[in-house]
Amino acid sequence: MPIRLIVGLGNPGPEYEQTRHNAGFWLVDNLANSLPGARLQRESRFNALLAKTAIAGQEVWLLEPQTFMNRSGQSVGGLARFYKIAPDEVLVVHDELDLMPGIARLKKGGSSGGHNGLKDITAALGTQDYWRLRIGIGHPRSLSLQQQVADFVLHRPRREDQVLIEDAIEKSLLVLPQICEGKFEAATMKLHTA
Repeated sequence: MPIRLIVGLGNPGPEYEQTRHNAGFWLVDNLANSLPGARLQRESRFNALLAKTAIAGQEVWLLEPQTFMNRSGQSVGGLARFYKIAPDEVLVVHDELDLMPGIARLKKGGSSGGHNGLKDITAALGTQDYWRLRIGIGHPRSLSLQQQVADFVLHRPRREDQVLIEDAIEKSLLVLPQICEGKFEAATMKLHTA
Protein backbone atom coordinates (compact mmCIF):
# COMPACT_ATOMS: atom_id res chain seq x y z
CA MET A 1 0.00 0.00 0.00
CA PRO A 2 1.43 3.39 -0.92
CA ILE A 3 1.26 6.30 1.54
CA ARG A 4 -1.52 8.81 0.79
CA LEU A 5 -1.26 11.03 3.88
CA ILE A 6 1.87 12.39 5.60
CA VAL A 7 1.12 14.02 8.95
CA GLY A 8 3.68 16.20 10.72
CA LEU A 9 3.03 16.59 14.44
CA GLY A 10 3.67 19.75 16.43
CA ASN A 11 1.97 22.55 18.31
CA PRO A 12 0.69 25.63 16.47
CA GLY A 13 1.88 29.15 17.21
CA PRO A 14 5.19 31.02 17.17
CA GLU A 15 5.99 30.19 20.82
CA TYR A 16 6.23 26.46 19.91
CA GLU A 17 7.78 26.77 16.45
CA GLN A 18 11.37 26.01 17.52
CA THR A 19 10.57 23.40 20.21
CA ARG A 20 11.57 19.73 20.05
CA HIS A 21 7.91 18.64 20.00
CA ASN A 22 7.59 20.28 16.56
CA ALA A 23 10.07 17.98 14.77
CA GLY A 24 7.18 16.54 12.72
CA PHE A 25 6.23 20.04 11.52
CA TRP A 26 9.88 20.70 10.62
CA LEU A 27 10.02 17.66 8.34
CA VAL A 28 6.70 18.42 6.60
CA ASP A 29 7.71 22.09 6.16
CA ASN A 30 10.98 20.99 4.53
CA LEU A 31 9.14 18.48 2.36
CA ALA A 32 6.55 21.03 1.20
CA ASN A 33 9.30 23.57 0.43
CA SER A 34 11.14 21.01 -1.70
CA LEU A 35 8.12 20.13 -3.88
CA PRO A 36 6.89 22.47 -6.62
CA GLY A 37 3.40 23.78 -5.87
CA ALA A 38 3.10 22.10 -2.45
CA ARG A 39 2.05 25.13 -0.40
CA LEU A 40 0.60 24.35 3.02
CA GLN A 41 -2.62 26.33 3.37
CA ARG A 42 -5.11 26.65 6.20
CA GLU A 43 -8.05 24.28 5.81
CA SER A 44 -10.62 25.09 8.51
CA ARG A 45 -12.69 21.98 7.74
CA PHE A 46 -9.84 19.85 9.14
CA ASN A 47 -8.38 22.50 11.48
CA ALA A 48 -5.02 22.05 9.78
CA LEU A 49 -2.48 23.29 7.28
CA LEU A 50 -2.87 21.14 4.19
CA ALA A 51 -1.28 20.63 0.78
CA LYS A 52 -1.90 18.15 -2.02
CA THR A 53 1.16 17.05 -3.96
CA ALA A 54 2.75 14.14 -5.81
CA ILE A 55 5.74 12.18 -4.52
CA ALA A 56 7.26 9.40 -6.67
CA GLY A 57 4.17 9.54 -8.86
CA GLN A 58 1.82 9.03 -5.89
CA GLU A 59 -0.83 11.58 -4.93
CA VAL A 60 -0.11 12.53 -1.31
CA TRP A 61 -1.69 14.88 1.22
CA LEU A 62 0.61 16.79 3.60
CA LEU A 63 -1.07 17.70 6.88
CA GLU A 64 -0.05 19.74 9.93
CA PRO A 65 -2.84 19.71 12.55
CA GLN A 66 -3.43 23.17 14.03
CA THR A 67 -4.98 21.78 17.19
CA PHE A 68 -2.61 21.26 20.08
CA MET A 69 -0.60 18.03 20.03
CA ASN A 70 -2.99 16.06 22.25
CA ARG A 71 -5.89 16.73 19.83
CA SER A 72 -4.03 15.83 16.60
CA GLY A 73 -6.46 13.00 15.92
CA GLN A 74 -9.26 15.46 15.08
CA SER A 75 -7.45 16.63 11.93
CA VAL A 76 -6.00 13.24 10.99
CA GLY A 77 -9.21 11.29 11.55
CA GLY A 78 -11.35 13.91 9.80
CA LEU A 79 -9.19 14.01 6.67
CA ALA A 80 -8.70 10.21 6.55
CA ARG A 81 -12.47 9.62 6.75
CA PHE A 82 -13.29 12.34 4.20
CA TYR A 83 -10.81 11.05 1.59
CA LYS A 84 -11.23 7.35 2.53
CA ILE A 85 -7.58 6.93 3.48
CA ALA A 86 -6.91 3.67 5.33
CA PRO A 87 -4.72 3.69 8.48
CA ASP A 88 -1.94 1.77 6.69
CA GLU A 89 -1.81 4.57 4.07
CA VAL A 90 -0.97 7.11 6.82
CA LEU A 91 2.55 8.16 7.83
CA VAL A 92 2.82 10.19 11.05
CA VAL A 93 6.10 12.08 11.55
CA HIS A 94 6.85 12.87 15.20
CA ASP A 95 9.53 13.63 17.77
CA GLU A 96 10.84 10.56 19.62
CA LEU A 97 12.34 10.68 23.13
CA ASP A 98 13.68 7.11 22.87
CA LEU A 99 15.99 7.95 19.96
CA MET A 100 19.02 10.20 20.21
CA PRO A 101 19.24 13.35 18.04
CA GLY A 102 20.48 12.42 14.57
CA ILE A 103 18.55 9.14 14.41
CA ALA A 104 15.32 8.55 12.50
CA ARG A 105 13.41 5.28 12.40
CA LEU A 106 10.44 3.98 10.42
CA LYS A 107 7.95 1.55 11.94
CA LYS A 108 4.38 0.42 11.60
CA GLY A 109 2.05 0.15 14.59
CA GLY A 110 3.02 -0.25 18.21
CA SER A 111 2.14 1.73 21.30
CA SER A 112 2.16 5.50 21.58
CA GLY A 113 5.08 5.35 24.01
CA GLY A 114 3.40 8.09 26.04
CA HIS A 115 3.25 10.46 23.04
CA ASN A 116 -0.05 12.33 23.36
CA GLY A 117 -0.27 13.11 19.64
CA LEU A 118 0.01 9.41 18.76
CA LYS A 119 -2.52 8.47 21.48
CA ASP A 120 -5.10 10.84 19.98
CA ILE A 121 -4.43 9.69 16.39
CA THR A 122 -4.77 6.03 17.45
CA ALA A 123 -8.13 6.86 19.08
CA ALA A 124 -9.30 8.77 15.97
CA LEU A 125 -8.25 6.05 13.50
CA GLY A 126 -9.44 3.24 15.78
CA THR A 127 -6.14 1.38 15.42
CA GLN A 128 -2.39 1.61 16.10
CA ASP A 129 -1.74 0.11 12.68
CA TYR A 130 -0.39 3.17 10.85
CA TRP A 131 3.17 4.10 9.87
CA ARG A 132 5.38 6.31 12.02
CA LEU A 133 8.55 8.16 11.12
CA ARG A 134 10.24 8.80 14.45
CA ILE A 135 12.68 11.73 14.61
CA GLY A 136 15.04 11.34 17.57
CA ILE A 137 15.22 14.27 19.99
CA GLY A 138 16.83 12.37 22.88
CA HIS A 139 15.59 12.14 26.45
CA PRO A 140 16.58 14.65 29.14
CA ARG A 141 18.26 11.82 31.11
CA SER A 142 20.19 10.47 28.10
CA LEU A 143 21.36 14.03 27.35
CA SER A 144 22.35 14.63 31.01
CA LEU A 145 19.72 17.37 31.46
CA GLN A 146 17.73 17.93 34.63
CA GLN A 147 14.47 18.92 32.88
CA GLN A 148 11.17 17.10 33.21
CA VAL A 149 10.04 15.47 29.94
CA ALA A 150 7.07 17.85 29.45
CA ASP A 151 9.39 20.84 29.88
CA PHE A 152 12.09 19.27 27.67
CA VAL A 153 9.86 18.67 24.62
CA LEU A 154 8.49 22.22 24.81
CA HIS A 155 11.95 23.83 24.66
CA ARG A 156 14.31 24.55 21.80
CA PRO A 157 17.10 21.96 21.35
CA ARG A 158 20.71 22.85 22.13
CA ARG A 159 22.54 23.99 19.01
CA GLU A 160 24.49 20.72 18.63
CA ASP A 161 21.26 18.69 18.99
CA GLN A 162 19.44 20.92 16.48
CA VAL A 163 22.11 20.15 13.86
CA LEU A 164 21.69 16.41 14.48
CA ILE A 165 17.88 16.61 14.33
CA GLU A 166 18.14 18.47 11.01
CA ASP A 167 20.47 15.71 9.73
CA ALA A 168 17.88 13.06 10.66
CA ILE A 169 15.20 15.06 8.84
CA GLU A 170 17.43 15.28 5.73
CA LYS A 171 18.03 11.50 5.80
CA SER A 172 14.29 10.94 6.18
CA LEU A 173 13.46 13.18 3.22
CA LEU A 174 15.75 11.06 1.04
CA VAL A 175 13.72 7.88 1.69
CA LEU A 176 10.26 9.49 1.53
CA PRO A 177 9.80 8.69 -2.19
CA GLN A 178 10.31 4.97 -1.41
CA ILE A 179 7.94 5.22 1.57
CA CYS A 180 5.28 6.89 -0.58
CA GLU A 181 5.60 4.09 -3.16
CA GLY A 182 5.05 1.51 -0.42
CA LYS A 183 8.65 0.22 -0.58
CA PHE A 184 8.90 0.13 3.21
CA GLU A 185 11.61 -2.53 3.52
CA ALA A 186 13.98 -0.69 1.18
CA ALA A 187 13.26 2.64 2.88
CA THR A 188 13.80 1.12 6.34
CA MET A 189 17.12 -0.45 5.30
CA LYS A 190 18.37 2.82 3.82
CA LEU A 191 17.20 4.97 6.75
CA HIS A 192 18.38 2.63 9.50
CA THR A 193 21.87 2.24 8.00
CA ALA A 194 22.32 5.93 7.03
